[in-house]
Amino acid sequence: MSLAFSQSATAKILGIAALALLLLIPLAQVEQLVSERNARANDAAIQIAQRWGAAQQVGGPVLTVPVRRTVMRDDRAITVEETGYLLPDRVSFHARLAPELRSYGMYSSVVYLTQLRVEGRFDEADFALLGTSDGTPQWERARLLVPINDVHGIRSASPLKIGTRDLAFAPSDGKVGELATIAAPLAWPPAGVVDGKLPFSFELSVAGSERLAMLPLARTTEAHVEGAWPDPGFDGAFLPAARQVDASGFSADWQVLDLNRSIAQHWRQSESSGLAMSVSDFGVSLTRPASPYQRNTRAGKYGMLFIAMVFAAFFLFEVLRGLRVHPVQYLLIGAALCTFYVMLLALSEQIGFAIAYAAAALASVMLIGIYASAILRQRRAGLGLGALIAFVYALLYGLVSSEDYALLMGATALLAAVAALMVLTRKVDWYAMGNRNEALPPR
Repeated sequence: MSLAFSQSATAKILGIAALALLLLIPLAQVEQLVSERNARANDAAIQIAQRWGAAQQVGGPVLTVPVRRTVMRDDRAITVEETGYLLPDRVSFHARLAPELRSYGMYSSVVYLTQLRVEGRFDEADFALLGTSDGTPQWERARLLVPINDVHGIRSASPLKIGTRDLAFAPSDGKVGELATIAAPLAWPPAGVVDGKLPFSFELSVAGSERLAMLPLARTTEAHVEGAWPDPGFDGAFLPAARQVDASGFSADWQVLDLNRSIAQHWRQSESSGLAMSVSDFGVSLTRPASPYQRNTRAGKYGMLFIAMVFAAFFLFEVLRGLRVHPVQYLLIGAALCTFYVMLLALSEQIGFAIAYAAAALASVMLIGIYASAILRQRRAGLGLGALIAFVYALLYGLVSSEDYALLMGATALLAAVAALMVLTRKVDWYAMGNRNEALPPR
């Protein structure tokens, strides 16, 4: 009974399924290798950002003034001081990005240099918001703080022109929310107020990596960003009101009101605990087409399906041609299929994913096709299996390359494969296969 079962189609199918499951182990190792290489690429991007400039967040100038007030503690009056913050009435940004690729070893990352012009105005009526009945602003110590995420990336800064004065920027130990700043002392009272408005403007040359974001630190914030990058990603809390993207670059415009954000127009230092500026930023990311590691990960997700389809093709030859393929031969074929993923990863880091995929697939098809011709003792059978595997590789490339239709393509391919198996084996007498296998000479 046991001998008859071992020769049956059921035992053969179960054995092939067990081998396919066994190949999950090397597939998992390949996936771990992809993750490791991806982590190294991310580390390289961090190294580049540390030397060039990180992803940048920039805001307009924030007026800060120490405010003194008297409080009662232990039945006696003491004077305490905390900083008051006031946002402008209006700010507009104009940024032109000059992106490029910087390399660290064999890895690369997108960086940029941007010429940023900031203009706006304070409303003179808002200055009274910093003083209350129980506090006295120390106007002689007023400063303008410009928040910027990574001051290391500042290449140059023009004087801050406010009213009729030009103020030089200096390093600052103050922060706006969680962001570092550069500062300019503001002589009080400010000169150049026109119709109750105090205008300001300045320019920055800033280096950054992958993303530039603006902060809506005004009642009305407007921004125009343009650059020579064909794959921008507009992200953050607000999408652009208008945008244009083509092969030569992009441009985008935003308008954000104080009603749209969660940041107050003025606040005190004691009220700034937990104030997160980043949740309200908006801007553009210089995205790149799916990295080789993302595509390798996608390809690996279909590895089991790919192996199952190739094993099914070999099993069909056994059933329809009356041939016998040993489990060890199935295992070697599976090893060749797993090696494809290692070759794909290694080549894609050097020559790009598309060419690497073609080279690795061609090597795998030739290897399995020649081997199939030998074990099946039929050159036509080997050529047919090679052609079938080449088709499956082409299908897999479509699945990897398509983001929107990958699931639909995969489901359709799976349904077609199952249908083909059902049609081709519809007249097979599975009960008779064991007897037929017993009659076949051993290989």
